[in-house]
Amino acid sequence: MNRLPLTMACGPYDRMEALALGHVQPEGIDLRYLAIQSPPEIFARMIKSRSFDIAEMSMAHYMIMRVRHAQNFPFLAIPVFPSRVFRHGFIFINKNAGIRSPRDLEGKRVGVQEYRQTAGVWQRGILKHEYGVDLDTIKWVEGGVNEPRAPDHDMDLRPVRDVPIEIIPSNRTLNEMLESGEIDAYFGARRPGNLDRGKNVARLIPDYRTHERDYYKRTGFHPVMHTIVIREELHREQPWVAESIYKACEASKKWALQAMRFSGAQKTMLPWLHEEIAEMDALMGSNPWPYGVEANRKLLEAFMGYLAEQHFIEKPMPVDPLFAQIIDWSE
Repeated sequence: MNRLPLTMACGPYDRMEALALGHVQPEGIDLRYLAIQSPPEIFARMIKSRSFDIAEMSMAHYMIMRVRHAQNFPFLAIPVFPSRVFRHGFIFINKNAGIRSPRDLEGKRVGVQEYRQTAGVWQRGILKHEYGVDLDTIKWVEGGVNEPRAPDHDMDLRPVRDVPIEIIPSNRTLNEMLESGEIDAYFGARRPGNLDRGKNVARLIPDYRTHERDYYKRTGFHPVMHTIVIREELHREQPWVAESIYKACEASKKWALQAMRFSGAQKTMLPWLHEEIAEMDALMGSNPWPYGVEANRKLLEAFMGYLAEQHFIEKPMPVDPLFAQIIDWSE
């Protein structure tokens, strides 16, 4: 039986390495895995030119477009989440801005790489629900972090209601503006270079790991940044592909966890890797990186609520229709 040739673009992640190396083969599929370092490149190539059959996708961009324009956004998510990042440690301040606590962000000028960025949606949700920050008082400033960035009108989704967003000149960066005090704070997915090289940039929450562990204990949320999407036309023609990819991603993740735990010779250069693994196990249990809608339902519903609160969608919608229906035979 001939295998269906498909191309999948995703980051060079350890949980996807077995797929990239061919150690795991999706049933019925001859998979060409393109390991691309830049997630925004993958998103743009998939959205603008449908360059791949299956691809990593921004969780915020996918949910917003699927809710707003389901008929004109020809992709369906598979409930695989290749990127998760705790975000308390990615909120940065100018030391001279008088910001001592999250509530001090109110009324300030705060930089964001892209207002619709998934990391920013999570951070605004955390600031509002965990720390009581009134987001409507903040003046948003958008632009490149460490490199200048020109607006991308195909990718920069805007809120459905008026939100004051200032776009910085395309030759400026938020990193330099944070150091100089032209903005009071910045948060997003990237560390500003002046955290290490400058004199005036610091984290708002220095002991962020303590806060992130406590957040996980209370909510169970390890924030999802990206999902995997399949071309909807392909899914209609070959509905079995989504399940095959889901099963292969689960197998690849299992392979990565086993490889990471091998103690004979460490795979990575982290000197206390096994102590980190022990901490992860104690906090997250036997399935630290769950796939599937049900295992992530509360998190996905909370994120949908953040999109509505931040005026990207009119109201929260059910999350189940956003994902291909998968039967997880391992349960």
